[in-house]
Amino acid sequence: MSELAARPYNVPDMSCQHCIDAITTVVAPLAGVERVDVDLDTKIVSVVGGDDADIKAAIDSAGFDIAEA
Repeated sequence: MSELAARPYNVPDMSCQHCIDAITTVVAPLAGVERVDVDLDTKIVSVVGGDDADIKAAIDSAGFDIAEA
């Protein structure tokens, strides 16, 4: 079985542990999501699995904007 690649999402307005918790809480339960990693220093949320549109909608629903690369 091939391992899915992590997709990075640049979320520049994350600033604290609460931000990490809020994003993880809405993204982790999405269908197909296998892993969510949040790096506060780089402002990157890396997600393995799941649907791109669903992940973006979940991050938005948590009150965060995703910056275009």
